[in-house]
Amino acid sequence: MARKTFISYKHSEAQSTRDAIVKALGDDATYYQGETSDSPDLNDTSTENIKKVLRDMMYDTSVTIVVVSPNFRQSDWIDWEIEYCLKEMTRKNRTSRSNGVLGVIQAVNGGYDWLVKRVTKLDGCTVRQIDESPLYRIVKENRYNRRVADLACETCNTYDQLLGSYISLIDEVNFMANPEKYIESMLVRFATVDLLPASVLAAPAVRCAAPCRPRTGADEASSHRLMAEIP
Repeated sequence: MARKTFISYKHSEAQSTRDAIVKALGDDATYYQGETSDSPDLNDTSTENIKKVLRDMMYDTSVTIVVVSPNFRQSDWIDWEIEYCLKEMTRKNRTSRSNGVLGVIQAVNGGYDWLVKRVTKLDGCTVRQIDESPLYRIVKENRYNRRVADLACETCNTYDQLLGSYISLIDEVNFMANPEKYIESMLVRFATVDLLPASVLAAPAVRCAAPCRPRTGADEASSHRLMAEIP
């Protein structure tokens, strides 16, 4: 099913990934609401003008794809774009609901070990661990925010890669092979009442349903917290 989509990415290192995503969307790319060759040049304009143009692009979309690249936190705009997409916005008595948000991890030298590690737990589960230190806070606060009862494996305390977080992080190669699968799965999560987006730039509190899994203790290691999920 076609969805109006906005892609958030760091231009200097992820332009090719953005282009590949648009191509992978196929016919659905006609619903892409991001910048095109006809978009205004944002290099020589004020912050407020840039925000206005971006708001117009993002308003009335239902899907936001964030390209997670090694230096995407250096962008001046990505966290603001995510924040905007998680809000409900009203124009002329018409409300645009919060978007579903999906992170696509950029491959670097053909792999993802700059962010992802795969390990085998003592019970035999093969899981992947995400180093959250390169991620924006707003992304981290929308990870692993599902009820404890919905763990993919309660023995090793791990989450389902697609269903365990409001913002899932998907390897680029997997997403490109079947973008519709991951977009539709994301929108299923969006419709789940126990999995609400945390809009942390507006308010520091995490808005997820109790009981929530503690985000402290063994799963933290200073700023390099590793969380595990079933791939």
